[in-house]
Amino acid sequence: ILLRRLGYVVFGAISLLGLLNVFGQRPSTATADVPAARLELFAPTHLRGGLLFMARFRVTAKQDLKDATIVLDPGWAEAMTINTIEPSPVGEASKNGRLSFDLGHIPAGQSFLLFMHFQVNPTNVGRRSQDVELLDGDTHLASIDRTVTVFP
Repeated sequence: ILLRRLGYVVFGAISLLGLLNVFGQRPSTATADVPAARLELFAPTHLRGGLLFMARFRVTAKQDLKDATIVLDPGWAEAMTINTIEPSPVGEASKNGRLSFDLGHIPAGQSFLLFMHFQVNPTNVGRRSQDVELLDGDTHLASIDRTVTVFP
């Protein structure tokens, strides 16, 4: 009977931790604000295997961005399934092993929203770097440093 009660306590504790969002899913906003532009990322930093989630990238140009590009660390794709990218970027490439999405021209005072939908592969457990960098052509404008934790 002691083992049964202990099992109920462990199950209840795990459920309570899940309700308190310890195991992830609740998104948060990270921002990088520089004179040329503002980069915002809205995505969860704690995930679970099998979870479907969305990341929203907003680039607000404070001056004309002729060739805006978002570059993502490999942690965005490593053991993750990328379901959709909307709207489709002008171009996609690998920039020294990182995902590169060409957004094109963003006039001063306007914003570009990029939505990406993912699913976490069930075997993907651990911590991954999911840094984001904003470029205008080859000029670095802003970056967001972030790490995501994936629970089983």
